[in-house]
Amino acid sequence: MQRLLVIRNDKIGDFMLAWPSFAMLKASQDCHVTALVPAYTAELARLCPWIDEVILDPGKQADSAQQQALLATIKAARFDAAISLFSTGRVAWSLWRAGIPYRLAPATKWAQLLYNHRVRQRRSRSAKPEYQYNLDLIRHYLREQGLTPVEPQPPYLRFDAATLARVRAETAAALGIPAQQPWLMVHAGSGGSANNLSLDQYARLILGLQAVGSAPCVLTAGPGEEAKAAQLQALVQRQGGQAVIYHSVDGLTRFCQVLACADLFLAGSTGPLHICSALDVPTVGFFPMRRSATPLRWRPLNSEGRHLSFTPPQAGEEDMSRVDIDAAIAQILPWWQGWQTH
Repeated sequence: MQRLLVIRNDKIGDFMLAWPSFAMLKASQDCHVTALVPAYTAELARLCPWIDEVILDPGKQADSAQQQALLATIKAARFDAAISLFSTGRVAWSLWRAGIPYRLAPATKWAQLLYNHRVRQRRSRSAKPEYQYNLDLIRHYLREQGLTPVEPQPPYLRFDAATLARVRAETAAALGIPAQQPWLMVHAGSGGSANNLSLDQYARLILGLQAVGSAPCVLTAGPGEEAKAAQLQALVQRQGGQAVIYHSVDGLTRFCQVLACADLFLAGSTGPLHICSALDVPTVGFFPMRRSATPLRWRPLNSEGRHLSFTPPQAGEEDMSRVDIDAAIAQILPWWQGWQTH
């Protein structure tokens, strides 16, 4: 059995977009897959059914002793191959020093010199979704092994029905909302990698969607996002709407289970949006038109037809205040109602 190390050691959203890569590897080859990830995505990695083991990357700020410990861990694992979906010189140096015989990465940075297999990619052109750039590396590896890639299909993250029924009931009781009605979830926070709507815009969206139904609105908030969620809640309530706040204080697994209870999820280009899309919850995303941040480049993992995206009106536009909220509401409502009848 081949022992493979796959590296995706950046943000939550980026890591979620690597899940199809793990799925393809396990479906196409008898292999043991280890993921190298930072501590803040490790819990998600352990949820992934196609990851057998997790190694924690201490990060570029770690001292030399921690970097040496990482090298020792990688070397001791005796990997047959390493596939770097996100390449940094620091990790490339460790893979080379560990003597891994097959080392694959995008041929886009100076660190490519430390890999003996490379795929030329121009990710900055954003010609395809990020998860497809990742899959291109996996396809290249498999074909070099004489194997036919098995294309993965969503959903990529699942929880059993009994678990979700329990979580929905517990969350409804804690937040004081009906468990039986559809839940609208909104995440107004942002990891900072892409511009987002204003709180006023999110409030207008919520009020517009609630105007034709009684769906409870759950505002999700990660660490450090509590104040923003509270401000949005106040805006909604001041204008006659209803919103409650779910704080993700019980770990990422529980947060994912609560997100799986959403009937519709709205957010900017954030980690929670990509978690929801891996669950195949219908998602609505708001993206700038900057080439490196477009809805094509960061297209979520939803199955066909279960995602809508909205942007400012002009190419190159980063001013999210120009997103037409009324037009978005008019498009979202019938689309969402269609999913509720499925």
